[in-house]
Amino acid sequence: MPSLYEADRRRELVDRLAHLTPDRPARWGRFTAPQMVTHLLEASRMAAGELQVPERPLPLQFLLRPLFIHVLPFPKGAPTAPLLLARAPATWDRDIAALRAAIEAVREPAPGAVMPDHPAFGRMTARDWGVLRYKHTDHHFRQFGI
Repeated sequence: MPSLYEADRRRELVDRLAHLTPDRPARWGRFTAPQMVTHLLEASRMAAGELQVPERPLPLQFLLRPLFIHVLPFPKGAPTAPLLLARAPATWDRDIAALRAAIEAVREPAPGAVMPDHPAFGRMTARDWGVLRYKHTDHHFRQFGI
């Protein structure tokens, strides 16, 4: 499974991001391109432990977490934490630059590093976070055909 901790995957996403325009229509869902970018920025802040999102644990987390992260495709229309939708887009160029920088800045945590809990999946390993971050970003980029 690809991970955002892999330099090639980060480079791939940054290259794809260069093809996004603010008026590009979504293939599915309700996001506009600017809303999707700010959603990914907030998700990146959450994954880095900079944004605390209230817990909404999945039932049977220990069984569903590995399936959702490592096996199943990312579902269209999956629910998300309202806090990851709350920020309004700023300016296109600023938000795109911030997302590019956020993707480029991701590095694999040191062994034994304490990772933030995910609001739905709970305690996750660094590997889980790397895979989920790539999978989530890829999902929304495919939503906009990039």
